[in-house]
Amino acid sequence: MSDEHEQTSPSTHAVTELRLEGVWRVVVLNDPVNLMSYVVLVFKKVFGFDEQTARKHMLEVHEQGRSIVWSGLREKAEAYAFTLQQWHLTAILEPDETH
Repeated sequence: MSDEHEQTSPSTHAVTELRLEGVWRVVVLNDPVNLMSYVVLVFKKVFGFDEQTARKHMLEVHEQGRSIVWSGLREKAEAYAFTLQQWHLTAILEPDETH
């Protein structure tokens, strides 16, 4: 449990803000349910990918278990992840440590 009177140092606060405001990845994870053609269709509809780009990401999900389909600001990343989840894909957010 956290002590109510505990103070966070300014540097801790700055790092937290940076993580919230920094670059985030939308990652689609493999699942045993969705057909490959359906995943391609969703990528085209949600991100506006062309057929080749959508298939590339679908194959990454299928063969490697995950694909980073988008990266950018947290609010937009959350919106994309939510939309993908509405399409019944397994999507998560992770911080992009390269930025």
